[in-house]
Amino acid sequence: QVQLVESGGGSVQAGGSLRLSCAVSGTTLRGTCMGWFRQAPGKKREGVALVSPRGTITTYDDSVKGRFTLVQDYAKNMLYLQMNSLKPEDTAMYYCAASVWPATCDLDTSDYVYWGQGTQVTVSS
Repeated sequence: QVQLVESGGGSVQAGGSLRLSCAVSGTTLRGTCMGWFRQAPGKKREGVALVSPRGTITTYDDSVKGRFTLVQDYAKNMLYLQMNSLKPEDTAMYYCAASVWPATCDLDTSDYVYWGQGTQVTVSS
């Protein structure tokens, strides 16, 4: 059974940084399409970033390009989301998710089967 556990959320001022962590068990990070998603109150869950199996492809939503970076630690089976230059509009619950072949590896939430419990990120102006 795949389990995903997020951590690292918190409250920061605009311009600050946070690093979110996703501990992956029940599957290998190297062989899995992994994504980070977020959901703000009253809004739909949206894709932030993804990494394909073996890290061959990384994709970022336009809203976070140049500010967020995915980092994979295969030895620890950990996925990180380094978030810099945070903005108030980044405030949301952030979720780590895993897709299962043959689903497409993209930022569509419907392609992801396993989800973590989420970690809250709050950015104040």
